[in-house]
Amino acid sequence: MQRPSDFEERRKHLAKLSDEELKERFWSLARDIVKPLYDLAYTHTSPSIERSVLLRMGFSSLDSQAIVSAAEKRKMLGKGAGHLVLKYAELKGTDYISAGKELAKGEGWDELKAAFGGESS
Repeated sequence: MQRPSDFEERRKHLAKLSDEELKERFWSLARDIVKPLYDLAYTHTSPSIERSVLLRMGFSSLDSQAIVSAAEKRKMLGKGAGHLVLKYAELKGTDYISAGKELAKGEGWDELKAAFGGESS
């Protein structure tokens, strides 16, 4: 059984578009398709993702685990563990590795939470 071709009928609305217009239409549709995935990734994270970020910033797995656990306990993980470390480094006027090590020891979390207006995410 052969399926009848309806290609010519389905492409009529595209036939008069220039190459540039077709290219723009393609990218517009591609953006529409991935937008729900982008939105989900932007608003959701997980402890494993946040540990991965910290590992790539140069923290040990033990420090990464401690920072992520502390952030999760304080309902601040949605801020991003790397962001929390950088914010704390900015507050303390120090490098981010030193700031992260303090956070891993459990120090500075109240100050950090206050910097975000006491809000959790």
